[in-house]
Amino acid sequence: MSKNLVIVESPAKAKTIQKYLGKDFEVKSSFGHIRDLPKKGMGIDLATFSPDYEVSADKKKLVTELKAAVKKAEMVWLASDEDREGEAIAWHLADELKLKPENRKRIVFHEITKNAILKAIENPRDIDQNLVNAQQARRVLDRIVGFEMSPVLWKKVKPGLSAGRVQSVAVRLIVEREKEIREFTPKASFKLDGIFLNNNEQEIAAKLKKDFEKEEQAEKFLEQAKTTEFKVLNVETKPGTRSASAPFTTSTLQQEASSRLGYNVTNTMRLAQRLYEEGFITYMRTDSVNLSQEAIEGAKKQIISEYGAEYSSPRNYTTKSASAQEAHEAIRPTDFGVKSIGDAQLNKLYQLIYRRTLASQMSNAKIEKTVIEIGNASLPHHFEAQGEVIIFDGFLKAYGIVKTEDEDEENNEKLLPKVKVGEVLSYKTITATEKFTRPSARYTEAGLVRKLEELGIGRPSTYAPTIQTIQNREYVDKREIEPQTRQVIKMSLVKDSIKKVVLDEKFGGDKNKFIPTDIGEVVNDFLTDNFKEILDYGFTARVEEGFDEIANGDQKWKEMMTDFYSKFHPRIEDVEENADRATGDRLLGVDPKTGKNVHARIGRFGAMIQIGETDDEEKPIFASLMSGQNIATITFEEAIELFKLPFDLNEFEGHPVSVGVGRFGPYVKWGETFISIPKGEDPLSINQNRAEEIINEKKKADAPIATYKGDPVTKGTGRFGPFIKYKDLFINVPKKYNFDNLSQSDINELIDAKLEKEANRYIQQWEKEKISIENGRWGPFIKFGKAMFKIPKKSDDTKYDGEELKDISLDEVKKWITDQDKNAFAEKKKPAAKKATTAKKTTAAKKPAAKKK
Repeated sequence: MSKNLVIVESPAKAKTIQKYLGKDFEVKSSFGHIRDLPKKGMGIDLATFSPDYEVSADKKKLVTELKAAVKKAEMVWLASDEDREGEAIAWHLADELKLKPENRKRIVFHEITKNAILKAIENPRDIDQNLVNAQQARRVLDRIVGFEMSPVLWKKVKPGLSAGRVQSVAVRLIVEREKEIREFTPKASFKLDGIFLNNNEQEIAAKLKKDFEKEEQAEKFLEQAKTTEFKVLNVETKPGTRSASAPFTTSTLQQEASSRLGYNVTNTMRLAQRLYEEGFITYMRTDSVNLSQEAIEGAKKQIISEYGAEYSSPRNYTTKSASAQEAHEAIRPTDFGVKSIGDAQLNKLYQLIYRRTLASQMSNAKIEKTVIEIGNASLPHHFEAQGEVIIFDGFLKAYGIVKTEDEDEENNEKLLPKVKVGEVLSYKTITATEKFTRPSARYTEAGLVRKLEELGIGRPSTYAPTIQTIQNREYVDKREIEPQTRQVIKMSLVKDSIKKVVLDEKFGGDKNKFIPTDIGEVVNDFLTDNFKEILDYGFTARVEEGFDEIANGDQKWKEMMTDFYSKFHPRIEDVEENADRATGDRLLGVDPKTGKNVHARIGRFGAMIQIGETDDEEKPIFASLMSGQNIATITFEEAIELFKLPFDLNEFEGHPVSVGVGRFGPYVKWGETFISIPKGEDPLSINQNRAEEIINEKKKADAPIATYKGDPVTKGTGRFGPFIKYKDLFINVPKKYNFDNLSQSDINELIDAKLEKEANRYIQQWEKEKISIENGRWGPFIKFGKAMFKIPKKSDDTKYDGEELKDISLDEVKKWITDQDKNAFAEKKKPAAKKATTAKKTTAAKKPAAKKK
């Protein structure tokens, strides 16, 4: 056994590091955190703010293996990442593995190269408790906020919701932007563009320096232009420069990968993690734009050899953010000699990082900007043409220019022909087009990251999980918004005559941008009304500053918790006791048929329209909203239309046909089969012919592709990817198979493997009671309905094996379930009792649970 045990947090990292260390070192992975706060319950003593950490069930076997390895090693090297999370992983390992200070060393490195690893071994340190405490403070504070605010949402909005310090602020940004867009009133104006010709018939595109508010003003100008002799009034040429951007931080990498490669934040971080662990780039979670002297020299050498000395301009950048965490380096290649790597997907991101770092060390681009003024003294306003020439490309040679999502596409500056002052120009066309102002754009993932960073909310490592969480919770989504149509006026002056046309213009459409859901808006409004401070951008940023102070040793983390909780908890109690329920209720009008109120609101299953009141003698009736509809914007007329659904059509092939809308959108129901109506198609427009077309398309898609032992096999694509279906079994099809061209042997292989797995799944099964003992990934377990329970140890403290579990009686299994959940079987009787219970009794039954909490 090796004298030295090195523990890192990922197997890929372990594999790379093992290559650089000799026989005396063994490298093992902890697979991230080995322990954390418990998944159930708060897990924090709120009197002392002491966390109750536990080793998660899936890590117990690993911890046992690590303890055995520790016993055989003379020295343990804790080599987790160099940020706060990595420091906390090292601290948990040291504590759980009972490592003494004299038998452990903490090493850090921001790149996985041989030099960096050996240098780290030569310069060990101990665990930095300040960094650990900063991570604990974040974890504990976020747990308290989530665990105390979420039950308030269950009680006041809808069961199953969650709140979080950073996620709720991110949702607020998206909701506020959406409200801003809704309230925006577009203003029209007329913009004039001209195309002029010089003596050589070369075109010069120019814009009038003045916009007109009214159609008459624009038309009057065109009338004046008819008889005007246009001249070059002025030509101005200015030298200018463009400089490269700083090397990547986590945030700028996420933004640029989104703009240039179309990667989402989660995908970018996953690929960057792999590049880091395989030794290609430096650590990918950083706020710093700083480069080491070694990196600057390496870039200089590569630039001179590839482009020439005139392209080299070594420089260092300083981080503007006062809260930049620890002394990290920017994200850069570890070796500038490696220009590309084998894996195509990894290579795309690597190339982006490689070229950005190289460009940051290159000379400025030199440009020459030309502005030509065109007009006549008789005209009240003149045209202006702008263009530029790149004299020396500098850093653009490596990186090029990328536009941000805020830049106007119309501002493309072109190369202009040579003209001189006084030269007469003729116009080819002068066009006046009605243009409308646009609201602020919805957030893309990159835009949201940029805004969070700008406000000082969260840290590089939190952006990806935060964005994923708010989508998983269905507070926001990226559904496509269909554009609307409006009419615009366009007037063209060509050959001394003005032609006027009215055109249709699409506007307001969007895709792949964040849009709040109905529940997201209701939750946001409730939280901003009742927890102003927690949802305040400034407060969230100040909390981050507090974590920084803890990391620097300037504040004690439990004092920060005490101060926060003393203000936060009384607010929770007050809101729980006194706040009104939130449903986002909008009164749309009165139903002409019944004379009852029509409401748009959040119900138990989401957004809905309700006719009537809940306390009326006659129960209210409900209709689900369709995709793209929203309780904040739906009109009375649109709401009433929804009650036309579902409607019946004629039978088809002996089965009834109807059209409706459900939780997953509009559908055609044929017998017992629900078939989704294609995106963007109005369900109210579906007639018998169209319904039959949709059914036939479904039949074609569901037609068997093969048989297995005489039974049909079909295929489809679901939530978890492509699958084949045999009887009641859904079998995922891995990427190694050609899904579009599955052979009979492929199908046999997939089904055989699934049947074998299913055969080994059950040790014992009691179908009537919905109880089974099953083989799981981490060993046998009990399943009761959808709930899972542990199998206790035997009286001699050893585990049951599979053979012994085959002889366990149903009564014994029920006892094991009851030991873990006293109400497991009592709860099953509730539905029957509920039928006879009045509304009043149900309410009373709920009260003790609320008091208990």
